Amino acid sequence: MAESKPGLRKPVFTKVAQLRPSTSGHTLTVKVVNTKMVLQKGRADAPQVRQMRIAECLVGDETGLIIFTARNDQVDLVKEGSTLTLRNAKIDMFKGSMRLAVDRWGRVEVAEPASFTVKEDNNLSLIEYELVNVEE
Repeated sequence: MAESKPGLRKPVFTKVAQLRPSTSGHTLTVKVVNTKMVLQKGRADAPQVRQMRIAECLVGDETGLIIFTARNDQVDLVKEGSTLTLRNAKIDMFKGSMRLAVDRWGRVEVAEPASFTVKEDNNLSLIEYELVNVEE
């Protein structure tokens, strides 16, 4: 009874314009337009103190822009102008707008510089969504 390991699937790359609220499992290649540190807690010199860092980065591709929330070690990877591959990314809702995030089940990788130019007039994080309950 030889158990065979299931083969790895090829990732299906998504464009920024295809992202929808409360979805997950996205794989994207994006360029970092700008980055801003929003939270930094903990001391780096203290032993075994968990340092908490959060940066909001405006990332995009040829279809649009979205805010990516980078946490802890991810902050070191997001440099302005760099190209990233986000694997198993999800959409979090923050104050009614979409934010892209990669949790511990995903991966942020620095990729080869991409050839596309970012479409800056389609920012999906500026669209405000409202949860509406539909009664039948």
